[in-house]
Amino acid sequence: MTGVRAANRQRIVDLLRERGPMTQAEVARASGLSPATVSSIAQELRAAGWLAAGDGPRSALALNRRAGVAVGIDFGHSHVRVAIADLAHTVLAEAEEALDVDHAADDGVARAAALVERLLGEVGADREHVTGVGMGLPGPLRRDRGEVGDSAILPGWIGARPQEMIAAALGLDARVENDANLGGLAELVWGAGRGCTELVYVKAASGVGAGLILGGRLYRGHAGTAGELGHLTIDDHGPVCRCGNRGCLETYAGAEAVLEPLRRRHGPDLTLREAIDLAHAGDPGCRRVIADAGAALGVAVAGVCNLLAPERVVVGGELAGAGDLLLDPLRAAVRRCAIAATRRTEVVAGVLGERAEVLGAVALVLRESRRYVAEPEPPTAGSTAAS
Repeated sequence: MTGVRAANRQRIVDLLRERGPMTQAEVARASGLSPATVSSIAQELRAAGWLAAGDGPRSALALNRRAGVAVGIDFGHSHVRVAIADLAHTVLAEAEEALDVDHAADDGVARAAALVERLLGEVGADREHVTGVGMGLPGPLRRDRGEVGDSAILPGWIGARPQEMIAAALGLDARVENDANLGGLAELVWGAGRGCTELVYVKAASGVGAGLILGGRLYRGHAGTAGELGHLTIDDHGPVCRCGNRGCLETYAGAEAVLEPLRRRHGPDLTLREAIDLAHAGDPGCRRVIADAGAALGVAVAGVCNLLAPERVVVGGELAGAGDLLLDPLRAAVRRCAIAATRRTEVVAGVLGERAEVLGAVALVLRESRRYVAEPEPPTAGSTAAS
């Protein structure tokens, strides 16, 4: 095989790993290769066992699951979720466990590692089949030090080095990202951001964060802390934020900002999900508070649109469950505050819901790790490459 042929073959394999199943025509457009070259290489890859079964130019090309699996881990405010997927982007197993919001990082890593081991057993894969582990945390990650920043929502993780911890616990290569970055990746690969190269993902939940996709890639900024939208100052005379500043967006649109004025009527144990359900049922106070949060988000999103001019803004996180009760005032604020050139940026709801971050952790491995367990064996007579 010539060097050019080998490079083209690797380009196709990497595209399928990054984007999942694609038709031959889609591969040709994305790779810049001719349809004839793609067809020829696809035949070689299928014969060598690299591709799942399927014939003809209209069949989707997908990597054989024997090439390995990717592990995704998502830590939320009070949960850990794990997913196992093959390199064809098929989720093979997924599970979630509740965590105390004050849990220590060591305890969280131990729970996550046990859940990974359990799911690997369920899908019949061992550690040697894992091509990498992706993990998300709700807080800033200082890449220069490998530490969780001091404005993280999980206090037990502040100052921890999560990448080192999960890699040691599992004995596997690991990558760790802010959860909003992973939500953006997931919506880009599987959800409402498909087809975009310039995308802003806004996660509105316990806190507020943003994942920035620029040129089709995550933008992490200096030291990896880009996207802390929740700590953008909306009013420098506003409430004191947990970060120490005044008037951060999170103090107007985070979960506590939404719930605090409602608890006087609905009780101290009111949750964000319950408030959203009440709003959908017509409760005027819940609808007003959610609309106010949407308007505050819109002011911040307008500034991001003016700065980055994204193709699309995708809004996810638990608060996005309010739908148009949140999005209509958000869009109105964008139209009011953005310059004319960026007012047409689409603002849409995410479609992956609470699974976005764990799927983004899987996508991180699929896109950034180039490790394959081994070249699959060619199919034997009477069998298929997908078996």
